[in-house]
Amino acid sequence: MSQSTTPFAGPLADAAPQAPVALPRAPTRRVIDAPTRMFHWLFALSFLGAHLTAEGERWRMLHVTLGYTMAGLLVFRLVYGLVGPRPVRLSALWAKLSGGAEWLRSAGRAPALASVNWRQGQNLMMALAVVLMLVAVLPVTLTGYASFNEWGPAPLAERHAAAGDALLYVVLAHLAALLGLSLWRRKNLSGPMLTGRTEGRGPDLVKENQGRLAALLLLVVGAYVAWEWHQSPQGLIDWASLRAAWGR
Repeated sequence: MSQSTTPFAGPLADAAPQAPVALPRAPTRRVIDAPTRMFHWLFALSFLGAHLTAEGERWRMLHVTLGYTMAGLLVFRLVYGLVGPRPVRLSALWAKLSGGAEWLRSAGRAPALASVNWRQGQNLMMALAVVLMLVAVLPVTLTGYASFNEWGPAPLAERHAAAGDALLYVVLAHLAALLGLSLWRRKNLSGPMLTGRTEGRGPDLVKENQGRLAALLLLVVGAYVAWEWHQSPQGLIDWASLRAAWGR
């Protein structure tokens, strides 16, 4: 006697596995291109390294190399500010700064904090921080170069240290303001410097990402550091002196 089998009928019969539904992503737009972001992080790392190696002869050549790297990055930023996309041009920075006085007057006349144009204030503050950091690099590198080559009087080294401290204060003020605004607006304002994009609808402010130029900038900086390492008799770090100090 044959017995036919029938599929199980019940509430689980129609419960076939379904693929997870992808949630729609929030719209974003590009506001910072790759060369600008690469400059920012290379400059930040160079300054951090130069600050950490400012004391001690064991790190002197690394400190000098990082200082020269900052000077070269400054030249790149100035040139790119003349020929780069409109949002990163020096004229765009000046346009933001030129509206600072009017923004302060409008903020003072505002009936409530909610009515203040805080986006313009944020752009003004960021532009001011960029200009101050670019300007502060010049005395740091010039006094450092003169001190390294023993030009001028002995107090020149003290001026170099003072210029470095001034740049450090500008950087710390920039970071504190960025953190404060991020907490106040409940938005990561440093995100665009990592991804180049920010949330929001609308066209990209920067049409081309220019990733090849960013890669070229990284390659040039890496090649320069490698060349300095090869040229220095003991490399950029006096490892023998460090090992002797650690062995005590």
